[in-house]
Amino acid sequence: MTGSDDPVLERRQRLARLARSGRRLGYSLYGVSLAAFVAGFVTGFTTAPATIAAVTLVAGSLVLLPSIIIGYGVSAADRADRDDDW
Repeated sequence: MTGSDDPVLERRQRLARLARSGRRLGYSLYGVSLAAFVAGFVTGFTTAPATIAAVTLVAGSLVLLPSIIIGYGVSAADRADRDDDW
């Protein structure tokens, strides 16, 4: 049975792609949060940079946490398949 015929492997690959995309989005949101914080620090922290920094920090955390957990799960399943260690 090849990888494309196995529904478990297909789902695992789909979850790996989803986790990778989620990590990219989460870290990008952290970057926006950092940029907003620096902009706010330079301009004297008006409402807009503070709000952007807070919202993107929370959103990045909400996206990043499940993405990291799913990524570790996929890696563990791949390792268990490779080592035949189920």
